[in-house]
Amino acid sequence: MSEKYVSYVGSYTHENSTGIHIYDMDVERGRIAERKEIAIDNPSFITLSNSKDYLYSICDQGVSAYRILPDGDLELLNTRSIKGMRGCHITVSKEDKFIIVSGFHDGKITVLSLEEDGSIGHITDEVFHKGMGSIADRNFRPHVSWSAFTPDDVLLCACDLGIDQIKLYEFDHNAGKLKLYDIIRSQLESAPRQMVFSEDGRFAYVLCELKNYINVYSYDNTNSKGRFELIQNIFTVRKGHKSNSAASHLIFTNSGNNLLCSNAGDNTVTIYKVNKETGTLGSLSSLPVSGDYPKYIQIFPDDKHIMSMNHEGNSITLFTVHFDRGLIVMNGPELKISKPNNMVIKQLQQK
Repeated sequence: MSEKYVSYVGSYTHENSTGIHIYDMDVERGRIAERKEIAIDNPSFITLSNSKDYLYSICDQGVSAYRILPDGDLELLNTRSIKGMRGCHITVSKEDKFIIVSGFHDGKITVLSLEEDGSIGHITDEVFHKGMGSIADRNFRPHVSWSAFTPDDVLLCACDLGIDQIKLYEFDHNAGKLKLYDIIRSQLESAPRQMVFSEDGRFAYVLCELKNYINVYSYDNTNSKGRFELIQNIFTVRKGHKSNSAASHLIFTNSGNNLLCSNAGDNTVTIYKVNKETGTLGSLSSLPVSGDYPKYIQIFPDDKHIMSMNHEGNSITLFTVHFDRGLIVMNGPELKISKPNNMVIKQLQQK
């Protein structure tokens, strides 16, 4: 019996969406079909627990928790306030004991506990970033856009694209408390948006939105200070395409052999080959996604197809990908959806 998967898409609901879209996946064909929508106000970012039993979503009221039912449907558990402006990203701790909400609008990191049944508990810590950015018309104050735990689970890395910094916090996994440990200062006006780690934990990749490049760092957990060392800087768009473009999202293939980056404005996806020994990237191609403003990309479980969430184009476009040639080929017609923002995939248990 073939494996079954379902995908969930977070969206903005001020136009035609009403919440989280649930899609049934045909992995072999590289297609998805919408099943239903779960009503929730502006689920602009969603993520799964590490157990894959629960889904957590940003919403206007704070953050909501859902139990994932055997057929992939969602059952609301509860909603908690983050006592601040709307969040933009959620990270779950490895043992599913805490969730961390990044605040773009107010520059705040909010830590909340998780209960054994997957529901959201109380706020355990709140940290406001301080400082001034370098671009007066946008990045004049803190904007926390993403957080990620280091592979050894010791530090929480918080990307602040407003002040061109990644703040590193020691994280107390018992109390859910943050303590500033160090700061990675990115290039002036680079706007570090997202940080992902290689599967072996030796390298970190930081997507810089406004400069349209990726900073690659080695990560050394044996060093008490200076754990991150910059080893590469590589552009996400082709020469001459750096204006009116914003690097949007990084994702590794399931094999870890390739890294993909979507570029809003330029409306492309760039494919890199990953040197697993050195951590460095080699650009293979940068090709159009046939949609406007690809905020997020997702990869099918078999690494043979990719999807682009085209936020301004109100669509999802699907492609067959040939990593050996750095080529993507459109796979069927686009799917219409209002303001898609991100997607997660869940494997269903077979009866």
